[in-house]
Amino acid sequence: MIVFEYIKAIFLGIIEGITEWLPISSTGHIILFDEFFPMTVGAEIHPDFTSEFMSMFEVVIQMGAIMAVVVLFWSKLWPFSKNASREERKEIWQTWFKVCVASVPAAAVGIVLDKVIEKITGRDIDGWLYNGTVVALMLIVYGILFIIIEKRNAKKEPKITAFSQISYKYAFLLGVFQMLAIIPGTSRSGATILGAILIGFSRTCGAEFSFFMGIPAMVGGSLIKALGFLQFVGGENSYGTALSVPSYAWVILAIATVIAFAVSMIAIKFLMNFVKKHSFAPFGIYRIILGILVLVYFTLN
Repeated sequence: MIVFEYIKAIFLGIIEGITEWLPISSTGHIILFDEFFPMTVGAEIHPDFTSEFMSMFEVVIQMGAIMAVVVLFWSKLWPFSKNASREERKEIWQTWFKVCVASVPAAAVGIVLDKVIEKITGRDIDGWLYNGTVVALMLIVYGILFIIIEKRNAKKEPKITAFSQISYKYAFLLGVFQMLAIIPGTSRSGATILGAILIGFSRTCGAEFSFFMGIPAMVGGSLIKALGFLQFVGGENSYGTALSVPSYAWVILAIATVIAFAVSMIAIKFLMNFVKKHSFAPFGIYRIILGILVLVYFTLN
């Protein structure tokens, strides 16, 4: 029944809104949800429609999540504000330039290498790595790293507490860490925040810059997936003819995106308040527990 698809979309929006910003891997949680409550959108139209739609859906709903960052940090993102001083506008532009530099590594691997691998092997990076075992191992590995690094840095004073202190070299290094998130289960925010801590960022500064890095990454990823889906329904499928997307599919996408936005507003505020008084170690513990559960489940099944 279509009503169940709407309910699933609501839950997926909630999952995306929470897990996109907390360093616990949105992919891992979505894989688990899909295992127990698989979406069947458009299954009656084409054998591949559901998988193609969900591949696009899981990325495009990130637009809702990223809009929460834009709204919450508008004063730090908009360089044309009349209320900002000349110096503040200059700093905002410099932040954007640093974000662009940080976006290069992931873009190079996510777009260029992905296409090369698909051309050579017939499968893209997700095709090779998107499975329960890889996700589980990445959850566990990065969970352990969070605990170890937080313990090592417990008594160290951060050397970077403001965006103005971030060099282009450090921005690029964070981009390299973001690149690691191409492996499912790593968590984009988890990889970049971990990298920020290693470099010497304060937790607050590292988390905020990680959010900003997500803007071009998510917008770009959403556009690529949306275009791929439109090509599929436009005729590049096994039928060789254009497919009619059911109206309820767009409604489902809209519902999940709006909910992802609303929940992200809460999740981001929670994380920023949390890191002022606590380390990321609890997220590491959670990742390890979830990773073990995922590994056991997919091993047994």
